[in-house]
Amino acid sequence: MSQNPAQRLLNSFVGLAPIHPLLLLSLQDSTSFEHCFSVIDNGGQFFAMRHGKRVPKLNRPPDQHRALLRGLTTQLLKHGRIKTTRARASAMRKYVDKMVTLAKDEVEERYGDRNGGYTRKIRTLPRRGDNAPMSYIELV
Repeated sequence: MSQNPAQRLLNSFVGLAPIHPLLLLSLQDSTSFEHCFSVIDNGGQFFAMRHGKRVPKLNRPPDQHRALLRGLTTQLLKHGRIKTTRARASAMRKYVDKMVTLAKDEVEERYGDRNGGYTRKIRTLPRRGDNAPMSYIELV
């Protein structure tokens, strides 16, 4: 029985294609996240996928985003309470908690028994000009 010339050509290439590293994921002897890693020829490891890593971008490039959050965090720590948009308040909450955790030894009487949740977000009326949702964010 004669084979199609295209089939003969394909059969000659079988085994030459490298196996894709993502197809080598094995579940034997795996604990926790070991099944997400795959060993490549050079011994390096990489993570297959990163789901659920949402970062609020606030409609800015990364450098302006960092500068905005740094400025808002500084003003909140300086004044104790600021008024900003809800999206900005939610985004900066993480950074304020990190700063207060780092400075916890100096403010032992205020935050000594607290393990987190150093800020409170209070919703207010929308901004008059563009109807943006606003809120106060304050240190607890």
